[in-house]
Amino acid sequence: MDLYSKISYRISRLVTTYYSTSFSLGIVAFSSKYQEAIYSIYGFVRIADEIVDTFHDQDKPILFEEFRCDTYKSIDRGLSTNPVLHSFQKTVNKYNIDREYIAAFLYSMELDISNKHYHRPLYNKYVYGSAEVVGLMCLKIFCDGNEALFRELIDPARALGSAFQKVNFLRDMKSDLDERGRIYFPGIAEQSDMTNLEKEKLELEIDEEFRNALPGIKILPVGAKHGVYSAYLYYYVLFKKIRKKSIDELMKQRIRISNFTKLFLLIKSFLTVRFLR
Repeated sequence: MDLYSKISYRISRLVTTYYSTSFSLGIVAFSSKYQEAIYSIYGFVRIADEIVDTFHDQDKPILFEEFRCDTYKSIDRGLSTNPVLHSFQKTVNKYNIDREYIAAFLYSMELDISNKHYHRPLYNKYVYGSAEVVGLMCLKIFCDGNEALFRELIDPARALGSAFQKVNFLRDMKSDLDERGRIYFPGIAEQSDMTNLEKEKLELEIDEEFRNALPGIKILPVGAKHGVYSAYLYYYVLFKKIRKKSIDELMKQRIRISNFTKLFLLIKSFLTVRFLR
């Protein structure tokens, strides 16, 4: 069983590495004691996302319901023959991750199968489930049983997850609309309604969330602070690039951060994180 679990964590790490160089680079900045668990969460999140985003020739609702059932069975049994779910359930059970977070995440992912636009209440619920609870799962790992610290950091963690997701909405606007027919602007149902004014409203939300998240990063455990702060820097630099573009420009190209800049930001985080107080 120890060998199988070790292989399962390695597979989750492989999923992370192949799907997101940015995220995998950030995980390297975490203390080694956190890395396996963080990889297991990202592997789980990534597989769910793939079901709703790319399995177009399959019956997505059935596949997703099977994935949901298998997730909860694996947590109850402490075992899964799906290596990604096996590593995820080990992390969930080890760190006592709240099932409400898992349910909220799965609810948001399932919305992506058929929902194409969002009014504000549903938008807020989607962001909570698709991003904020993922941050809370990771926070459970970082706090490692320190419930007082966890409670203190809930709001900053939610703000950071929300900011990251909303930056993704702006970055992926073109592919979300062209490939999946989705619009992640609250209250916007048609492409013609996606104006620069609406973009600016979303950017004001993001800016405030970045500000609200930073105090929480400053009091994270040392082994987690570098990794989270490097992700913060990466997304903030990406956000600043996106902010300079118009809606029309974002509909023509996906804004990216070069690998050189990613490495620079990782080094910058390492050099400055010790001074975060």
